[in-house]
Amino acid sequence: MSLHTETALESFDEEWQEWHAAHERHRAHPHGFLAVTHLHWLSNEATRLEGVPGTWSVDADVVRVVLEPGESLQQDGVELTTPIKLGPIEERGGINLVSGDTVIEVAKRGGEYIVRPRNPSNPLLQEYQGTPAYTPNAAFAVAGTFVPFEAPRPTTVGAAVEGIQHVYQAPGEIRFKLAGEELALTAFNGHAPGSLSVLFTDQTSGKTTYAANRSLSVVPAADGSVELDFNRAVNLPCAYTDLATCPLPPAENRLPVAIEAGEKIPYERQDQQ
Repeated sequence: MSLHTETALESFDEEWQEWHAAHERHRAHPHGFLAVTHLHWLSNEATRLEGVPGTWSVDADVVRVVLEPGESLQQDGVELTTPIKLGPIEERGGINLVSGDTVIEVAKRGGEYIVRPRNPSNPLLQEYQGTPAYTPNAAFAVAGTFVPFEAPRPTTVGAAVEGIQHVYQAPGEIRFKLAGEELALTAFNGHAPGSLSVLFTDQTSGKTTYAANRSLSVVPAADGSVELDFNRAVNLPCAYTDLATCPLPPAENRLPVAIEAGEKIPYERQDQQ
């Protein structure tokens, strides 16, 4: 191995270590998904919900909350007056309310309204040990090409919880070669402008990596070229908690190769595989 190659590999490893440390800090945020204590599905029947103040219901895309004397909810630092009306909320959107140390996510998933309180004292967060991952391997950072569809393609996928589906507008697919195979991944729009998100499984899924899905975020260049660095493939919230509604990959994203890179099965789930 040349000195130049050795230096490049050391830099590759260091960059990955910095990236993964930042990702771990984000995941362990005091009000991140590891802090979720409950997952409540709202209906038009007014109901008290564990972990949050008030009586909750939803009707015609409007969430209604009635607080009892002494109960409090804030939004953006402003005290809300009962009865509270929220919404409509767009699909995969959400708002945050605050009650004491608890952040209360009110969101829409699969056409249904959910309430998820997030409290920093949740044992899943308090006992979080970090996530195991493969040692960075430059062989799993491959060049690809983003090929847009003629028009965004509605793509329906299942979810980590039964009874709901997610519908995404897939703008195109990413074509690449790995382990001697010509492969492609249907891509969804990412959270950041110009980014794409791919959900996938591979031949390690259910063995060394989480069975249901992993995710990789990429940013295509203007000419469609893209780097797929599978060392940065991460787990979704459903890999850690049953209180998540994560989407599953589309069928065509079940790769026939073993991607021995990126995050592995969380310690919290290793006895369930």
